[in-house]
Amino acid sequence: MFSMNIYQWLAIAAETPFTPDTDPCSDLVAQAERLALAHLDEPLHISVLCRTLEVSERTLRKAFHKIHGVTPCRHLRAVRLSQARRALLSADGNSVTVTEIATSFGFVELGRFSVEYRKAFGESPSHTLQRSAGRSGRTVTVWGLEDVAGFRNAL
Repeated sequence: MFSMNIYQWLAIAAETPFTPDTDPCSDLVAQAERLALAHLDEPLHISVLCRTLEVSERTLRKAFHKIHGVTPCRHLRAVRLSQARRALLSADGNSVTVTEIATSFGFVELGRFSVEYRKAFGESPSHTLQRSAGRSGRTVTVWGLEDVAGFRNAL
């Protein structure tokens, strides 16, 4: 059973209404991204996302392919991976673990998280965390949503 209530998802989806002035695919993708990122600590379930958005998985897949050139799972996983990197880069390595950060972004298969992270960023999550612990007060440049396109195909 999913811990997120369907009514919570509907409330989040309602915050990004469809408008006739914009591309329906863009609107659908934006709503899907907003929903998927609303509760990062939960595993990503495309079927729940589709039910909430009242579209078929095929419709959602076609919209993501048109906008981002990849499937919803691949893109949304890349976004979550980017957010996990942001957390690792800004974390205090003495008070938080890679496991805590990975699970807080919905990654429950830690081995898979580590492999995907290394493919995307060229280092292990534990190495990133160790480097961030040694920075103490220095500014950290992190990747945002706009940077996801650069590494999502590596996943």
